[in-house]
Amino acid sequence: MKITAAITGVHGYVPEYVLSNQVLETMVDTNSEWIETRTGIKERRILKEKGLGTSDMAVEAINGLLKKKKISAEEIDMIIVGTVTPDHIFPSTSNIICDKIGAKNAWGYDISAACSGFLYSLETGRQFIVSGRYKKVIAVGSDKMSAIIDYTDRATCIIFGDGAGAVLLEPGTEGYGIVDSILRADGSGRKYLYQQGGGSVQPPTLRSVAAHQHFVYQEGQAVFKFAVKGMADVSAEIMERNNLKGDDIAWLVPHQANKRIIDATANRMGVGSEKVMLNIDRYGNTTSGTIPLCLWDYEKQLKKGDNIILSSFGGGFTWGSIYLKWAY
Repeated sequence: MKITAAITGVHGYVPEYVLSNQVLETMVDTNSEWIETRTGIKERRILKEKGLGTSDMAVEAINGLLKKKKISAEEIDMIIVGTVTPDHIFPSTSNIICDKIGAKNAWGYDISAACSGFLYSLETGRQFIVSGRYKKVIAVGSDKMSAIIDYTDRATCIIFGDGAGAVLLEPGTEGYGIVDSILRADGSGRKYLYQQGGGSVQPPTLRSVAAHQHFVYQEGQAVFKFAVKGMADVSAEIMERNNLKGDDIAWLVPHQANKRIIDATANRMGVGSEKVMLNIDRYGNTTSGTIPLCLWDYEKQLKKGDNIILSSFGGGFTWGSIYLKWAY
């Protein structure tokens, strides 16, 4: 009997503070209509409370998931965290989360793949389930992007928000769960979207801080061009590989970076807008949080056996697509 890794639960968390386009208008030279037309974003959530970080949002999402599933943290075998805004360079955010929720029997690590972080985490978690090694693996996407955004840079500050989403992976034998995945990376794209300072190449100095090198740098046009092609190509490829047509797809769950990139991907797949999960208008781009937050938002509309395509593109460049059959 073939074991699959099935998502058996999902939960999300977004901070209370809402940063609207109207507020951004008072901070940088931009306007609400332009932001909405170009990106599809009306507002985003920001983790304002002092001393809170990526792990705290992930803890909220995971605790909600455990409560929903009526299981204890001690039953969890492993927690894999997709993030580019870890609480610290070390220890890992996964380490901190395990401690905060009391997952005494779990281990795990962080995966740094920018906006593809959740897909990378999900596919990695899948391997520990299908191999028979573990029974309960949590994949999390959590990012406090406000920690690395320059709120004087209108190219980036309009896009990003904070948030987290988590899913529980368990073994299935009925054919539901993750069916296929295509994950890609091309490090030559790093110069278009990255954080220059803070690592071993450019450790923090007074000069690097003054030069704003510890914030996200993005060449919007270049990233947009690569993202449209990358996300659409890989989503079409996974459908082709699994003999799926647009009509077979119940939902496309795209990374929420830009409404125009999402539309281009859906068009390429032959999927109507009514089948595309969207929450970019409310949360903006939460990096690795986008896809699990969509699943959380739309959970009540999902039906057992639904064919679902997850698709992302992020800094690195990293991109990919996962085809799964919804398990509940």
